[in-house]
Amino acid sequence: MIKSHLSSNVPPRPRPRPDPLWHLPLQETVMPSAVSYWQQALMVRRTESVIRLNRRCEKNQVFLIKGEPHPFCKNKCEQVTMCGEVQVPEEHLHACRVCNTFGQNCHEVTKEVGEGIPGADFVFYISALDTERCKRGYTVAYAAHCQQEAALDRPIAGHANLCPGSISTKVQELETLISTVKHEILHALGFSISLYAFYRDDDGNPLTNRTENGKPMLNEVLQARQWSDRVIKRIQRPKWQVRGGVTLKEVNMVVTPRVREEVRNHFNCPDLEGAELEDQGHEGTALTHWEKRVFENEAMTGTHTQNPVYSRITLALMEDTGWYRANYHLAQPLKWGRHLGCTFAMSSCKEYMEEQTKKGKSIHPFCNKVKRDPLETDCTEDRSSVALCNLIEHKNQLPPHYQNFGAIPHVSLHKVGHFGGSVALADYCPYIQEFTWKSKDVIIRGSHCQFGENSPDPERNFALESYTRDSKCFNQQKEWTERKCYSIRQWQHWGSGCYQYMCVDGRLHIIVANHTYTCYHANQVITISIFQNDWLHEGAIICPPCEEICEEEDMVCKRGTEPPPSADYYRDQLLCKGTNLQVLQSLIVLPILCQMFQMYIYYSLRF
Repeated sequence: MIKSHLSSNVPPRPRPRPDPLWHLPLQETVMPSAVSYWQQALMVRRTESVIRLNRRCEKNQVFLIKGEPHPFCKNKCEQVTMCGEVQVPEEHLHACRVCNTFGQNCHEVTKEVGEGIPGADFVFYISALDTERCKRGYTVAYAAHCQQEAALDRPIAGHANLCPGSISTKVQELETLISTVKHEILHALGFSISLYAFYRDDDGNPLTNRTENGKPMLNEVLQARQWSDRVIKRIQRPKWQVRGGVTLKEVNMVVTPRVREEVRNHFNCPDLEGAELEDQGHEGTALTHWEKRVFENEAMTGTHTQNPVYSRITLALMEDTGWYRANYHLAQPLKWGRHLGCTFAMSSCKEYMEEQTKKGKSIHPFCNKVKRDPLETDCTEDRSSVALCNLIEHKNQLPPHYQNFGAIPHVSLHKVGHFGGSVALADYCPYIQEFTWKSKDVIIRGSHCQFGENSPDPERNFALESYTRDSKCFNQQKEWTERKCYSIRQWQHWGSGCYQYMCVDGRLHIIVANHTYTCYHANQVITISIFQNDWLHEGAIICPPCEEICEEEDMVCKRGTEPPPSADYYRDQLLCKGTNLQVLQSLIVLPILCQMFQMYIYYSLRF
């Protein structure tokens, strides 16, 4: 069981005035949801019945004595013990233990021992303070463990600080906030550079050798205990393709057995050594998250950009700590990179895109479209959002090892080196990403299909979209038009839209303006012609494979066939009186700009 402790005491530093609108969802919605998920997802190999924390030592001077389960302070304990930004209550603390300057005469200063936290496997202290670390880069939150138990080194206490100025509690962003808290809890539970060296095998034996004091060797550069290559191994990629040739790329891979098996199955790559860790970012990002290029929307990457999910790969890592058993029924599907092969998982995105192009196949989920008129949108990999290619022009030329194109459509050759994806952690590989619609720098709506507030204004809903909990993104075949007897409107963006759908009787059905259209096979084009709001809306929607949408509904899809002659698709016609009426054609240019939506979450850890 994880017990959370929301900070209510005043730590020894100025504290900003809390926003009551922020604390309400944190305590009543966000925290219970995040804690409940991990309580159900992980079972703990338990060794202690009551959790008590060690007192902090003066000047952090500690004696680790072989055979003693708890550390001793040199001469004196601090009056206050902190776990992150939270002052630990006295009742949660062990007695003060000290030795003299020479590490002798070790004893308890007082026999008073706090009640502790009985019946818990882990205690998590949470604060919401605008700290100095919050002001670095794009930090939204940071976390670490505070204490490990003696028998198996499992962390039993941790902390997280959520930066108030970077948190939004809007309904459409609540799921991301919950995922952020889940993410931070997992860092404290084991996904951390400061804990890799303590991982154990299924029999409880350490995967990393220990020194005389019972701890792994200290890495002075990282200021963390150095893990063995049974946990993380450094792999060389000598022929990493970039613009103009190849370069050497070194990657750090988690090579524990369950993680290795899961990533090989996920990418359909039997040669994959393990799961690649992030090699960029601010303090606490590199080596403590999955590589963004390889795992894009896995929630344990270093930045949440869209629809974060906790996959089987992350649950496998928690099992490979030797401290937990995972409930894989709670794993969320990761569609990014699924079954895309070894080139996708082990090579640069440049090599993958060029290989796919030579085969005449799609380079999805990567992309090479620069934003231009008419604006052509796409769907995210999981079809949760209307999306754009996040390929942008950077002010300066990108470093050579992040230049992923030899040429880009509609971009002059001398400028190609300035173009890359907007997400640096993804090695500047451009990919399909959800965004927000803006007008004069004011956000009008988002592009996630399941939020009703993202619905376009009825007067501008030219593609008859529907944003509901039962909606997904579907691709469109051509530009949409709206017709009246005296005028035609053509809209300046097209490519994809959000529509309700049903999975019924072995078929995928797409609903447009309360009319249902049945998909009989993948890539079937459904022509739409519906009269609404005094305009005849004309367009076409492309059916995706039924399995892509309906496997989540546990429906067995029927094999693809052509629509039967009896298939009667609804189509309106525009009837006008007279034959010589003048048609006025007006090209409508919407005064709306789109901007890539990207909420950076750089996590930093206390070693």
